[in-house]
Amino acid sequence: MEVKIGVQHANRELVLESEQSPDEVQQAVADALAGKTGLLQLTDDKGRRVIIPADRLAYVEIGEVSIRKVGFGAI
Repeated sequence: MEVKIGVQHANRELVLESEQSPDEVQQAVADALAGKTGLLQLTDDKGRRVIIPADRLAYVEIGEVSIRKVGFGAI
């Protein structure tokens, strides 16, 4: 699933592919914004961690779970 994160005062958004479910990502964002952790921590599909201070979040866009297609498609 693709997650796009906007960070205040940054020109580009962060984009990562995550194996976490949309509900897990939403809960992590909610916990960070509620002040429980103060940081938004997500893990991408390669095991790398992305850590962002909650007070710097501009937006989080949670994409739908997609199945990767292999090969070429015919239209």
